[in-house]
Amino acid sequence: QVQLVESGGGLVQAGGSLRLSCTASGRNLTFYGLGWFRQAPGKEREFVAAISRNGDATYYTDSAKGRFTISRDNAKNTVYLQMNNLKSEDTAVYYCARRIFAMEPSRALEYDYWGQGTQVTVSS
Repeated sequence: QVQLVESGGGLVQAGGSLRLSCTASGRNLTFYGLGWFRQAPGKEREFVAAISRNGDATYYTDSAKGRFTISRDNAKNTVYLQMNNLKSEDTAVYYCARRIFAMEPSRALEYDYWGQGTQVTVSS
């Protein structure tokens, strides 16, 4: 069994920054890709970013490119999402997930274990 726990969310003003963390327990994540998704009120869950097993490949949704950076520390079994220049439309619950397939990183079906989420609220 794998447990993913996100942290680092909060309330920030537009233009500000937050760094989300997601730490796994129960299983080493070294052999898996990892991803971040988000879900805003009344909207479907959407892909934000993903990273390969060893961190040499990263993927971003268009709205995150240039503002967000995904990274991982396999020694700490942790994945991060650094978010800069936050906008009100980034307000959502952010989830990390373990990726078990390698076809399309933006597809939620490629992920099996999910965290409970952390709230990010950006005030304008």
